[in-house]
This record gives sequence, structure tokens and C-alpha cells, in this order.
Amino acid sequence: MKIFYISPPFIKKWSVLCWFFLAISVLTVQGKNPDFRTSKAQAELTVSGRVTDAATNEALAGCTVVLKGSQRGTTTDAKGEYRIVVPSSDAVLVFGFIGFVSQEIQVGNSTILNVSLAAAASELTQVVVIGYGTTTKKDATGAMTSLKSTDFNRGIINSPEQLLQGKVAGVNVTSASGEPGASQSITIRGPGGVRTGSTPLFVLDGIPLDNSSTGGVTNPLNFLNPQDIEAIDVLKDASATAIYGARGANGVVLITTKKGKAGTSNLTLSANVGISNVARPIPVFNADEYRRQVVAVGGIVDDKKASTDWQREISRTAITQDYNLGFSGGAEKLTYYGSLGVQNQEGVLKNSRLKRYTGRFNASQKFLDDRLTLDVNLTASQTVNERPPIEGILGAALSANPTYPAYDSTGGPARYQAFTNPVLSLALQKDITTINRVVATISPSFKINKDLVYKLNLGIDNATSTRDLQSLASAVPQQDGRLESIYKTNRNVLIENYFTYSRGWANHNLTALVGHSYQKFYIQERSWSINKFPISPIEPINNPSLGQDLTLANNRPGGSSIENELQSFFGRLNYQFRDRYLFTATVRADGSSKFGANNKYGVFPSFSAGWRLSEEPFLQSGPFSDLKLRAGWGQTGNQEIPSKITQALFTSQVGATTSYPLDNSTNYPAGTTYTRLANPDIQWEVSTQTDVGLDFGLFKGALTGTIDYFRKVSGKILLEVIPADPIQPAATYWTNVPDMSITNQGVEVGLNYRYASQRGFRFDLGGNITFIKNVVNNSPYSVITSGSATGAGLTSATVNGYVNGQPIGTFFLREYIGIDDKGVSKYSDIDGDGIGGTDKDRIAAGSALPTQQFNLNARVGYKGFDLTANFNGVSGNKLYDNTANAFFYKARLVKGLNGPAEAVGEPNESINNSAPVSTRFLKDGAFFRLNNLTLSYSLDPKLIGMKRWISNVRLSATGQNLFVITKYNGYDPEVNTDRTVNGISSYGIDYLSYPKARSFVFGLNLTF
Repeated sequence: MKIFYISPPFIKKWSVLCWFFLAISVLTVQGKNPDFRTSKAQAELTVSGRVTDAATNEALAGCTVVLKGSQRGTTTDAKGEYRIVVPSSDAVLVFGFIGFVSQEIQVGNSTILNVSLAAAASELTQVVVIGYGTTTKKDATGAMTSLKSTDFNRGIINSPEQLLQGKVAGVNVTSASGEPGASQSITIRGPGGVRTGSTPLFVLDGIPLDNSSTGGVTNPLNFLNPQDIEAIDVLKDASATAIYGARGANGVVLITTKKGKAGTSNLTLSANVGISNVARPIPVFNADEYRRQVVAVGGIVDDKKASTDWQREISRTAITQDYNLGFSGGAEKLTYYGSLGVQNQEGVLKNSRLKRYTGRFNASQKFLDDRLTLDVNLTASQTVNERPPIEGILGAALSANPTYPAYDSTGGPARYQAFTNPVLSLALQKDITTINRVVATISPSFKINKDLVYKLNLGIDNATSTRDLQSLASAVPQQDGRLESIYKTNRNVLIENYFTYSRGWANHNLTALVGHSYQKFYIQERSWSINKFPISPIEPINNPSLGQDLTLANNRPGGSSIENELQSFFGRLNYQFRDRYLFTATVRADGSSKFGANNKYGVFPSFSAGWRLSEEPFLQSGPFSDLKLRAGWGQTGNQEIPSKITQALFTSQVGATTSYPLDNSTNYPAGTTYTRLANPDIQWEVSTQTDVGLDFGLFKGALTGTIDYFRKVSGKILLEVIPADPIQPAATYWTNVPDMSITNQGVEVGLNYRYASQRGFRFDLGGNITFIKNVVNNSPYSVITSGSATGAGLTSATVNGYVNGQPIGTFFLREYIGIDDKGVSKYSDIDGDGIGGTDKDRIAAGSALPTQQFNLNARVGYKGFDLTANFNGVSGNKLYDNTANAFFYKARLVKGLNGPAEAVGEPNESINNSAPVSTRFLKDGAFFRLNNLTLSYSLDPKLIGMKRWISNVRLSATGQNLFVITKYNGYDPEVNTDRTVNGISSYGIDYLSYPKARSFVFGLNLTF
């Protein structure tokens, strides 16, 4: 017998490359480095000189002068003069000063070195991206935050949201679960709608992305390789987001990918390998504890003599591999950037995996004496997501009898009549989604004259996906085989034309923008299924023709097609006087096919102003390096609503042998009705926002900060309501509720301190905190249900929703007050009818929305070493533990099901006591987490004899989710199971959520 071992291609290629570099390094060190063979004694030299500011020629006192590669150093005196002893003329001195560009100079034959240092581009002059243009931080009048690639989180990263988690004040990023590629919930300054969603608009290199799912249940942004991202700019208030009009109500996230630089040529190679385990398993009883507890509650132990940790049986130590190759460079007229990436992430639950293959090419070419510039951005990706039956295997693992063995005598999964072995479920079920996506933009811009530029922006975003859900035939448990396939196409086409006029004269600077945008969205979905596959080694996914049941009763084909259009006219005016008085006005008119014929267009204006007090003569000699007061007001819209809600919904009877019976005639079969009325008067939801902020810098910019007060009021809320006229033959219709509003208001505070010492020590400490209050007013209903429970006896029970005078996500529950002398749960009698625990006794018991969000970031560096840490947390929020409600109570132990100590936490509880939805299972959701910790070292290539080929070697080790401080006893407090009701998003419900992982990632980055 021949045995073949096959490695994944990317592992094999990486191994060969590593051996190649190792061989080259050894040969180079031994054969080409003369210092390896001999040492050359040279006389020491005394070097002296003066260090000055290149702009003013003034002396720089306190400038560090360090001998490179050693700890020997000195500082300049009050006259900017220094003196240092170096070992030889080959020595290199490093001159550094806060706020200036460092210089490295070889001593050579000169003993006097006078150096002029140029001022570094300060944080204030950093370029930030805004809609349809750029500005500098000092000139911005809106509330925005810019993150560069050096600020991003490290480790196992699937999508852009994870890069900025815990980095931006007012932005709350929540991982819905620990599943690879899981959706990320992101809100900017709180949610503001009922059916319109709260996800911000993402703009990738100038093309606004559609937030619609591209297939399966994974994050639609997973297609983007985080290694390709250069910067992320977050626009938070209306004065910054109004340029995007109808889609700016929830904030805007601008993603800029990497570009090449003229006069350079770089090749980068990175490899990262990570290991992950379940961070916080739920401590259910082991076999011995289970035996004792079942007997203690009066049950009978069905003892199979095993000791099985079911959570361990369905989980694993997961391996993640991430490899990236990048190249960039350019000349005076042409710059380019390209990359290839492969990520293979195993989930901590068996049979879960995310595989992603990405390619990108960006280029910029100048023509016609630099008057015409052509920018091209292209990315292509394939994402494959494999999922086990998550809720099924977790529910079984938490409740299965631990005395049952997981495997039979043959080594296969054991089969039981009493329950389904979760290990067997892993073998019987498959859920695989493959998504292919291409996003491309081509943007020619022409300089008409020195002040006026025209730009055309053409973009396309096309995604196709296939999702296969497979169940194998089985005798125990008895089930027919089944295969269901879902095909989806998403297409987004963009055409934009705009002019930018910029002119400066005397003390005035003016920039004007005017343009037009047209965007078309197309979504098509089709599905089919087939039943009754035989028990066979051939899987249905590989040969669907083995299925024997195609009847309409069980396998009705499905499909839908949606087309939406958005046409916009926009303009912006920026004016500056004396570089200290700043004014911005923006307007955008959007017309969307999603809205009624009578209200397709909405107009969204904004105004903002800034006053750079630090530029005033009376403050220029003060402690502030920067002090800017800014204020803004504006309105934005929200078009993230279901399609076709302005139209009537026509429903007809469909039988087991009939398909869709409607045609072009007016002869409709009996039973055909309207279930929703048309409403051509549906309007945009409008968010009115006010922001007042203060930006400041002290100690020459070493300490910087920002303070913002914001208030966002969302009105004209869209709801699906019951018609007031009972004669109307329809159940519901959509309308704007004129008086209903949702308000978010709060304060953001951010501080950052940077320090650099004389000996190469660097320190950077920053943090931010957001205080936010959300409230719903004038709802036409006492409760609009947004989240419901699931489980035996709990299905569809209301958990939380929209309650007047309370925040979104308010838990509306019976108030649990303990166990009575009969062992039965007691509840408060709110309505005074003498019976506690009815639906009329429900109370507002807290909200899933946090009232405080806090982030802390630290970076410590010394020479080539860097240690960075990111902490984040929330408080003031509650979580509903639907898992405990459904699984962890005494009555289940009597029935032979397992649980944790929480299940027997009430010693006097009767085994017949029920566990309805109540505050008994409402828990504190506050937490403080060490989200990310990275230690890196930049190695001098000369030390390994590779200086001729390699310009930089970086080694890194990252820990993710190293600890979390919380009172919550589920898998993780940062969770949001989708328990949506009627399309209204749920908040803060935990039901059998995929466990979060604790990960350790080791990386190698080479730059050639």
C-alpha cells in the first residue's frame, strides 16, 4: 500500500520560500560579510556640532543624538550643541526631536556635524478623506475620526469593522458571535430607526457599497482583505455625512486602500499563523457531578458509565493561516499597488471554517502634462464559509447526559434514540456558502485650469453566491436526506460626475463642489430543493440526481428579483478666512425608487463652522498648540428600508400541487386577497443632528484631545401598521408616523498623549469614552416587539422592543421576585389584579443599549521593539440569557438533561416549576476586555546578512481576547443572537451563540 501525504498548496509554497531565504541568509553571512570573518580595530572619534530648525534656523535644545545600534547617546544643550564619542568613522548618528523628521548621518571623516531638522507633518496637517474629496484635520468642521494602518487592531481579522473596534469614540462594534466571518454589528452614535436598520454606509475607494447580504449568513464585507487597507475615516455628524444624503443618517465609513508611491519599489511578504480555543466554556456538570445532582433533585440516572465533555467533543484547537504578497512603487507619471492574499481560518467549533482568496490592483497614471489623471482600483475575491448546525450542536452539548459516550465501539459517532449525539450532527449536516465578488472603479479626472477639476467616477460591485444546505439520510435518528441550494446575485453600478473648484487669494480660501450621482442596485435570488436521498457514501451535494422527491409540497422552487435606483444632486462649499475662521455648507437631493411616487425626492442640508482659536494673536503665546471650536447642524435621510413597501401586497392560495396561479388576466382564483395596502405617500425618515465640539493640543502636540456634544433626532419613523378603517380588506400598510421620534444624545471625550525619550523610548497612551442616552417617543404602540425568545414553551415570547419613554431594545418582562413556599416562581403584580406574572404585569427592565462605551489604547516602544494594547468595554446595558431560560433549570435535570450550577441555584425550587420569560434570566451585560495585545520586533537585516535583499524584517506575536471582566456567565457578554421579529432588529439576546475564541497569532513580515 502506498500512502501519500498532501499539504495545502499555500503551505507547501511557503515552506519552500522559508528554506530559500534561510539558505540565502546562511550563505550571505558566511561568504559575503567581511565582519563575519574579521574585526577591524579603528580609533574612536569625538564628534560635535549644532542642531537647528531647518525652517527658522533656531537651535533645537533637547534634541537626542544616539549612536545607531547602541545605547550610547546625548542631548543638545540650550544652544543646540552636542558632543559624542563614536567608535569609528563608519558610525551612524541618529538625530531626533519631537515634531521633526529624524535623520541618520554617517560620521565619515568629519568630526563636526551640523544638522538641520525639518518639521514633521503634524497630526493637524494629516490628510483625512471626506465625501468626494479630502481635507486636513485642522480644517475639518465636522465630527470625524481618521485611522491609519498603523492604528489598526492586529491578529485574526476578517473584515474592516474589526480593524477599528475599540478605537473610535461613539462607534460601537459588536461581534454577533465568535464564528469565522460572522456579521459585525456597528452603530455610530446609537441606532435611530425601527425598520430602517442602523448600519452605517461603507464607501470603498469612492463606491458606496450596498449593505444587503451577498449570500449565506456571513458578513458582506468579508471580501475585503484587511491587509489592503491604508486608512479608515469615520464621519459621525450630519455636517460630515450630509454629502451622502439619504444614506448618511447612520454615519459613513470611508475605506481607502493602499496606493503606490513615486520613486519607490517595494515587495512585501507576510505570514501569520494563529491558534484559537474556546475562551470561556460554560461549566456544566461533569459525569460525577451530574450523577449526584440528578439524584438530589429526585431523578433517575441513565448511567452509561462514560465521562464525556460534550463541549470539548464539538470544539477544537483551531488553526488560522494568513499569507499576503504585496508589491508597490512607481515613477513620476505612474504609481501602482498590487496584492494577493490567502486566509484559512478554522472555527473553534468543528466543521466551521472561512477560506478567502483575494487579489487587488490599484494604479494611477498621469497624462497631458499632468492635467489628466486616471485612477483604477480593482479587487476580486472568493470567500468560502462552512458552518455546522450551530444551535443544534451547542444545545445538545450543553444538555446531553455526560455519562453517555460520544463514540461507539467502531470509532464512529454513537447513535441514541433518546437524543441526537452532537458529534453525529456534525457528520450529518453541512452548510457551505461560496461567494465570488468583484469591485472595480475607474476614475479619470481632468484639470480644466489651475482652479477647476472635473472627475468622472465609474464603479461596479458584482457578487454571485451559492449556498448548499445538506442533510444526510439516517436511520437513527430517522431522517430523509435533503439538499437545498440557494443562488444569489448582487449588482451595484455607479456613475458620478462632479466638479471641484479651489482658489486662494489674500487671506481667503474657497473650495466648491457640485455633482451628480446615479446608482442602480439589482438583487436576484433563486432556490430549489430535493428530498429522499438514500443512505449512501455519495453526498447529495455531489450528486443531487439521487434524490427521489421533487413534489411541490416539499420542494417548491423559490425566487425573487429586486431592482432599485438612486439619483442624486449634491454640492458643498468650504470657505476659510485667515486660516482661522472655517465655514462649510452642504446640500444633497436624493431620489430613490424605494419611496412612493409622491415623495421620491428628499433634500438634506447641513451647515458647520469652526474657529481656530490657537491662531488668534491673544492665544499664540499660550500653552495650546491647537485649539479649535466647531459646531454643526444638518439633516440626513435613511433609505435602508424593505423594497416595494409602497406597493400593495397581493396574496393567493398555493396548494401542494399548484404553483403561483396569477397571470396577466383579471381572473383571480378564490381566496386571493390584499394583505398590505399601497401607500404612494411614504417619505424618507429624516435625522436632524446637532454637534458642538472642541479639538485641542498641548505641549507642542504631545497631548491632544477632543470633546463633542451631539444630539440626533430621527423623525418620520416608518412603521407597518394596521389600517384605521376596518372596512379595508388588508391586514397592514406602511406609513410614516409623524409624531414618533427616536433621540440619541451624549458626550464623547477622547485624549491621546505621546512621548519620546532621549534613549529611543516611545510611549503613546490614548483613550475615549462615550456617554449616550437613547429614547423612543410617541410610538403608536405600547410595545413594538423587536426580539423574542425561543426554546420549549418560549417560542415567540416577547423579550424586548420599542417602549415609549425608554431606549431601543428595552426588555419588557415579568419581574421575577423569587421562589414561594411551594417552590414556584413569584412575579410582581404590577396591575394590582391579585395575579402576578401576567402579560399586564410586564415592566421596562433595562435596555440592551449601553449608556457608556470606553476604549483604551497604549503603545510602548524601545528601539526595534513595540508593544501595543487595546482595551474596550461597555456598561449600563442588559443581556437576556435565552440559553439559560431554555436549558438551565431544575425540571430539566429530573428529565435526565444536564446543566450548570445555575440550574439548581434555587434550592427550594420545585421540579415542576416552569420558566417563562422574566427578569430571572436578565443579566448585566457590562464588560471590560483586553481585546488585542501585540509585541513586535523590527530586526535589522544586517544582523542576518540580508541587507542586500531585505530592507525590513518584522516579527510579531498577538493575543486576542486575552481576558474579559464581566458578571455575565454565558459564553461572552458581547453577543447579539438574531431574534428578529417582523424584520425589526433584535438587541442583546443570547441564544446558543457561537463561542468566542481566545487566539494567539505569530507573524513574520518581510520587505524587499
